[in-house]
Amino acid sequence: MNNAYLAKALEKISDKNILVNLAAKRAGQLSHNERPLVDLPRDRDGKPLALSFIDIALLEIAAEKVKWEAFSPEA
Repeated sequence: MNNAYLAKALEKISDKNILVNLAAKRAGQLSHNERPLVDLPRDRDGKPLALSFIDIALLEIAAEKVKWEAFSPEA
């Protein structure tokens, strides 16, 4: 896991428990052939970098491409 990607995602979702669960769920979706919602970083030759699913999920969260909603039980 790339610490820079994690730091960027933490700026968007400060609750680590929510971030971990959201990133894990999205990484699972990516592992089942879902397409990334962000353009992947590229090297000098223009080829996409080989990133793990969790890194891609963190980039998506940081770019606010993955949405989540807090559950609030009704009284």
